[in-house]
Amino acid sequence: MSSVTKQFSSFVVIGVIVTCVHYGLLIGLVESDLMDEVPATLTGYLFGGILSYRLNRRYAFHSSRPHAEATWRFAAVAGVGFVVTGVTMHFLHEVLGFHYLLVQLVCSSLVMVWSFTANRFWTFGVPEGE
Repeated sequence: MSSVTKQFSSFVVIGVIVTCVHYGLLIGLVESDLMDEVPATLTGYLFGGILSYRLNRRYAFHSSRPHAEATWRFAAVAGVGFVVTGVTMHFLHEVLGFHYLLVQLVCSSLVMVWSFTANRFWTFGVPEGE
């Protein structure tokens, strides 16, 4: 198995764990009427993101990049995913009326492709000079 395949497989397993946290918060907040769908999905995204950093750094990417550098890079990549999630949820759910969980599946797919690629090559990649 190639290193990219192993990395992506670990990324997917971690993604399932993180997605459970994200979706659990999303569904819990929406179904208990504590938040509307867009803020609820962004809350789930933030909590999932914190867990994602810790697990991906250690298990998927085995990064030696210093936390001071990797953390802001991860936050930048996650920030793009956060915006994609918010805009997509707003447009597809609030404007077009699709069910919020269906829209969240679309968001998760888009963000998965973006975040794996960006984190592999930029966030957790080997720092220059090593």
